Amino acid sequence: MTREVRTVVFDRDLKFEAYRFEGIMQKFPNHFHDYYVIGFIEQGKRHLLCNQEEHILNSGDVVIFNPADPHACEQIDGRTLDYRCINIQPEVMREYVLEITGIDYLPRFTHNVLYQSELSSPLHDLHQMILEDQSDFQKEELFLFLLEQLLREYTETETLCPAQEPTSEIKIICEYIELHYAQNITLNQLSELSGLSKYYLLRLFTRQKGISPYRYLETIRINHAKRLLEQGILPIEVASLTGFSDQSHFTNFFKRLIGLTPKQYMRIFVQQTGVKSSMELTK
Repeated sequence: MTREVRTVVFDRDLKFEAYRFEGIMQKFPNHFHDYYVIGFIEQGKRHLLCNQEEHILNSGDVVIFNPADPHACEQIDGRTLDYRCINIQPEVMREYVLEITGIDYLPRFTHNVLYQSELSSPLHDLHQMILEDQSDFQKEELFLFLLEQLLREYTETETLCPAQEPTSEIKIICEYIELHYAQNITLNQLSELSGLSKYYLLRLFTRQKGISPYRYLETIRINHAKRLLEQGILPIEVASLTGFSDQSHFTNFFKRLIGLTPKQYMRIFVQQTGVKSSMELTK
């Protein structure tokens, strides 16, 4: 039997999450986040598709996802994955970038994978400090130095936005989905809204965004669901509020994208300490 351990911590000092997945085989479908992800592979070998580029990940590789970077991954060697990451909301990233650079902007990292990076070591140390709930400023110092190096070596100040802007039709579709995600949206509606045929809409949207319109919709719903769960709203209510057809569909898709069930994720934020939550799953 494979023993899975999924540990999630919200650090109130640093104001971001730390994830640790041990012994997992889970495949993550194509999706994106509305926050930054900085992580590294401890053990295992994975196939990653990010921004329509393929990568083979091994132990010691660092991964960086900007908000809205579409990505999917799965095991390719039959062995389990050990993985750690930190998830940083854009408003928090903006604060840190302003602290480091003196400039108020959101960075866009130019590399999604740093192969065999020396940064995996300080990232591991930072992650462990967060899991151990260290309260002194050593972890903040370490993070600021780590982020400063990432900003200096893997961003370009002139590329604050993606190089290729979506066309006006795709922007209209994205805006509509983001406003009406809780409703039953049909492909016919999106076709009429954009003036594109359904087939051409699907092809153009997927090419420009790196993700299909329906997967974009589901990911938007999950991002909103996380915020509601963080407020302690029960999963059955969240499923209804975010447009999922039923709680089962919501639970299954949430776990496929986040790696935790909605209830497990909610417990991180509603327990008395409000600091740490650890889940162990055996299958």
